[in-house]
Amino acid sequence: MQKIIEIYDTTLRDGSQAEDISFSVDDKLRITEKLDELGIHYIEGGWPGSNPKDAEYFKKVKKLPLKNSVITAFGSTHRPKIKVENDSNVKSLIASEAKIFTIFGKTWDFHVTEALKVSLEENLELIFNTITYLKKYAEKVFFDAEHFFDGYKDNSEYALKCLKTAEEAKADCIILCDTNGGTLPAEVAKIVKDVRQSINVPLGIHAHNDSDCAVANSIVAIINGAVQVQGTINGFGERCGNANLCSVIPNLQLKLGYRCIDDYKLKKLTEVSRFVYEIANLIPFKRQPFVGESAFAHKGGVHVSAVRKRPETYEHIRPELVGNRQRILVSDLAGKSNILKKAEEFNIPLEPNSLEVQAIVDAIKTLENEGYQFEGAEASLELLFRKTLGLKRKFFDLIGFRVIDEKRKGDEPTLSEATIMVKVGKNIEHTASTGNGPVNALDNALRKALERFYPELKRVRLKDYKVRVVNSGKGTASKVRVLIESGDDEDVWSTVGVSENIIEASWQAIVDGIEYKLCKEKIKKGEI
Repeated sequence: MQKIIEIYDTTLRDGSQAEDISFSVDDKLRITEKLDELGIHYIEGGWPGSNPKDAEYFKKVKKLPLKNSVITAFGSTHRPKIKVENDSNVKSLIASEAKIFTIFGKTWDFHVTEALKVSLEENLELIFNTITYLKKYAEKVFFDAEHFFDGYKDNSEYALKCLKTAEEAKADCIILCDTNGGTLPAEVAKIVKDVRQSINVPLGIHAHNDSDCAVANSIVAIINGAVQVQGTINGFGERCGNANLCSVIPNLQLKLGYRCIDDYKLKKLTEVSRFVYEIANLIPFKRQPFVGESAFAHKGGVHVSAVRKRPETYEHIRPELVGNRQRILVSDLAGKSNILKKAEEFNIPLEPNSLEVQAIVDAIKTLENEGYQFEGAEASLELLFRKTLGLKRKFFDLIGFRVIDEKRKGDEPTLSEATIMVKVGKNIEHTASTGNGPVNALDNALRKALERFYPELKRVRLKDYKVRVVNSGKGTASKVRVLIESGDDEDVWSTVGVSENIIEASWQAIVDGIEYKLCKEKIKKGEI
């Protein structure tokens, strides 16, 4: 029988303390629903005594029909010189009506005397009183032993005495915290093993990532007897972050055979990771293990040739197990295997030994030498395939365009206007449009000119725009690469353009984005 490991998520509390992250109450409720779908055992909703937003969250979260997760409320031991029943933070915890409370307390003697400014004995009383009192109001009380590993290394006798006190107060789980994130895996393994011999209460691990060891520390703690892991989605958290549950969960479940969540729910991991990035308004980290867009991406021809035969040759797990997918990248390193695999993805018939395969390889290498990069612009890559194979249809011809930027006063924004003339069949369309900058004006003008002939373009929007200098040594005369992300109600696609002129590079990417959309519509209708 698989050993069950409890997953405790603190994205909404510890994760929200990260720089550049601020969740609204609605954001926190939406993330809660996603974590519940994933099958997380405990969701730490926040610290109700610290701010009105968290207090509001606990009122609203009661209305969510959660199926898998239990909401926990976070707080501290009661303040010195104030009775536990009179402490405002303790009262706020009780008022939250959460089923589980998680209380942190000092276990490093240095913190007790220097930060908390109380005696070592008084700190033990704070731990005991708070846990004992809150046990009357909750199904469970967890004790986060703050700075435990540093405390144990400095004064193991006192650190263990703090845990013994929590045990005597009937804490349901004692979580060993590497609050400064400086402990290494070998130290964690030894200390958890030592603690396990002295403490009978179930143990947990709460690791920070300041030494880039939070995931490893969490795993070795479980191997050595801990049964609960605290962490955050995507490793969000203060300073360098917390243990990343998107790595901890699959490592424990797929590599070590522990039971964290149901296998079919594990397939939602990538979706949940990207959802939390979106709510946090952060760009997903492409190279994030397990769930990143590049986690199962293959570029070298030797690698691609191998994974086409047996994926495990260069993949440590099957990406589908965590809801991700294998990606074959095409670049100037590409061999024929890359091209054939991409052709399969694009549903383009291509014979392995045909001259067209080499023609595509040569075209890609030539363009990448000029500064193009297709790894993040697969829509442009598919159009290149179709063009090389004679499968690309022309939807319009450009007669000409003009873009004007005008600034009338120093303190007023620049005005951008684009005029364009295109030919669609025998029809000539001449129109103009303004925009938030020259690229946006040009994009608006082109779609305005084409929408009469291709009404499906009315749903297309330019979603993202990135510029990268290709040869930086030439200063303002440098060649630039423009990546544009376009999308409609159903799909998102990326295109690329390269030129010494940023408007020309943008034009190339805009045109590819529109032609890709029109091409897909024709394929859908069976007209190509």
